[in-house]
Amino acid sequence: MTACIVGWSHTPFGKHDTETVESLVVRAAGEALAHAGIAASEVDEIVLGHFNAGFSPQDFTASLVLQADDGFRFKPATRVENACATGSAAVHQGIKSIEARHARVVLVVGVEQMTRTPGREIGANLLKASYLPEDGDTPAGFAGVFGGIAARYFQRHGDQSDALAMIAAKNHQNGVANPYAQMRKDLGFEFCRTESEKNPIVAGPLKRTDCSLVSDGAAAIVLADTETALRMRRAVAFRATAHAQDFLPMSKRDVLRFEGCAAAWSQALARAGITLGDLSLVETHDCFTVAELIEYEAMGLTPEGRGADAIREGWTRKDGRLPVNPSGGLKSKGHPIGATGVSMHALSAMQLCGEAGGMQIPGATLAGVFNMGGVAVANYVSVLERIK
Repeated sequence: MTACIVGWSHTPFGKHDTETVESLVVRAAGEALAHAGIAASEVDEIVLGHFNAGFSPQDFTASLVLQADDGFRFKPATRVENACATGSAAVHQGIKSIEARHARVVLVVGVEQMTRTPGREIGANLLKASYLPEDGDTPAGFAGVFGGIAARYFQRHGDQSDALAMIAAKNHQNGVANPYAQMRKDLGFEFCRTESEKNPIVAGPLKRTDCSLVSDGAAAIVLADTETALRMRRAVAFRATAHAQDFLPMSKRDVLRFEGCAAAWSQALARAGITLGDLSLVETHDCFTVAELIEYEAMGLTPEGRGADAIREGWTRKDGRLPVNPSGGLKSKGHPIGATGVSMHALSAMQLCGEAGGMQIPGATLAGVFNMGGVAVANYVSVLERIK
């Protein structure tokens, strides 16, 4: 337990016409410092997670964090990117600096502004997170990639339309209580299950309610070494972390098994000395509902091909044996690429500190985070535990 979360911030996710990448970064950085109760001068290093890929004309964005406070001047600041797992890549980079004793306090910020980009360009930008020689001409972009995965899953394991609708409905219901969520509306199972003018087919068997939202937003966490953290207001320790990178081409692996996800979960749980059943909740990467379904299997909640059991039996609901995405997940909360992984860690820390409001899982003691980039290519798992 060499690094702890000692403060956080989270902007609402959604369409922010009056914001810029810079203003979102500045807001998140300042609010995280205030929450941690520290000054910018006490920060040893800054890590920014920002995917960009054409969404923002401003690149070289790590230095924008310095706009939040002159006390950041001359601090090392680095931008990291690992597709949709960019936020967790930034978090894990901050942890490594603390473990290496290069820093005592690290500020991690994740940001993305996507909604100003025309729809066709959004699809093209997101598709850059796939293997373009094989997937570059996929209709409907990344939704088309996951639509194809859903179709193949249905062929192998049977029609799972009910299960996908249950996952969507669960996450939308959870999102109602999340003040940061882009869509705070309980859509219900029937709406999510039924193809309609308001819920059309997007790609393969996936409907609009099966797809995460295009979002703007930022989140930030302040990390500190354990000795420093124990002198602060709160300390949520990283009991374990794991990062497993898989092949980018889907042709080199069985894309229905999310083997990189399984490897990351196995490593993290072993390092933490716990089993999946010891966790109080999980925030997982539901970029599409079929991803959450397969992640149930990859994390070991169900056998392969039986992911539907978890949602059908209510195991992953807020009152179930392992609540999954009590925040509403990407499906309801939104998915500003670079901010997503940081958001997951911030929301999990809120849960463990009893500060999650209507999202709160009573008595939460251990939280798991899974954030992935591409189709289970970049796989990051964190196990969090409050120690103060």
